[in-house]
Amino acid sequence: MNAPHQTESRDPSDRPARLAVGVVGAGRVGPALARALQQAGHRPVAVSAVSDASVRRAERMLPDVPVVPPAQVLARADLVLLTVPDDTLPGLVEGLAETGAVRPGQLLVHTSGRYGTSVLDPARRAGALPLALHPAMTFTGTEVDVQRLAGCSFGVTAPDELRLAAEALVIEMGGEPEWIAEGDRPLYHAALALGANHLVTLVAQSMELLSKAGVEHPDRMLGPLLGAALDNALRSGDAALTGPVARGDAGTVAAHVSELRKHAPATVAGYLAMARSTADRALAHGLLRPELAEDLLGVLADTDTGAGPGTGPGPDADPGPGDAAEPEGGER
Repeated sequence: MNAPHQTESRDPSDRPARLAVGVVGAGRVGPALARALQQAGHRPVAVSAVSDASVRRAERMLPDVPVVPPAQVLARADLVLLTVPDDTLPGLVEGLAETGAVRPGQLLVHTSGRYGTSVLDPARRAGALPLALHPAMTFTGTEVDVQRLAGCSFGVTAPDELRLAAEALVIEMGGEPEWIAEGDRPLYHAALALGANHLVTLVAQSMELLSKAGVEHPDRMLGPLLGAALDNALRSGDAALTGPVARGDAGTVAAHVSELRKHAPATVAGYLAMARSTADRALAHGLLRPELAEDLLGVLADTDTGAGPGTGPGPDADPGPGDAAEPEGGER
């Protein structure tokens, strides 16, 4: 199959190698990518959806595209987007290959950050052309996702002979390809989850605490602050560290911990873990003076209620509850 590529034509319909696109899993990701490919001149022909919400999303994002079972999606499409949760992907690929749904020469693309192309090996043995294209973006399941793909980096893993095809597809969706080796995919995905997923938790917790402190519009207060912090961090890395931990203000940090234990005990474990990491990085980069670090690290190591500098936890101290992570479910 000829790989899609850009040409000088401004009319997508004039470009060669237009593909019939299918989507298996109408979560937040699949319909948005299909819409982006549609804008590049490709033709969505089928989508599978499980839940009522995903059916409605498919109808909204891909109107007039029939909702059919996964095997029928593969029967109709030249390019198939497998946009399902990571834990579901291996079984889905094996099932499609075992039932003969995969056709030789068919482009099979998954959007998992965790996996490279090896997860598609059962389909590859059936003749499919495997690609791993993971958009480094958070999705809402609405039209705004298509706009956000402009300039979005994609973590791409592909066999050498398909690199040009992978690159062309990413560019057509408005993205920028970033090549990730097969063995580096789990680390790559962990890095994104650490930065993006945990950020949402931290911001949500901060907004809740500001509300408890009487702030009427926490989002307005945090917006400029977090925007500046993110910009500074992306520009300067650890040199952008500020605040009581980086300054070594042990008394202030102890007061924080005390207040969090009273008003939001579920946030204490996360606060302490992030503060310890911040202190380590501030020390390593010369921002936190060693003579101030001892009392600070004492506070951060202390799990006793009402802890402060110079006091230690008892042998049966309860570290306090932490936030439990919930597994991702449903379609992407």
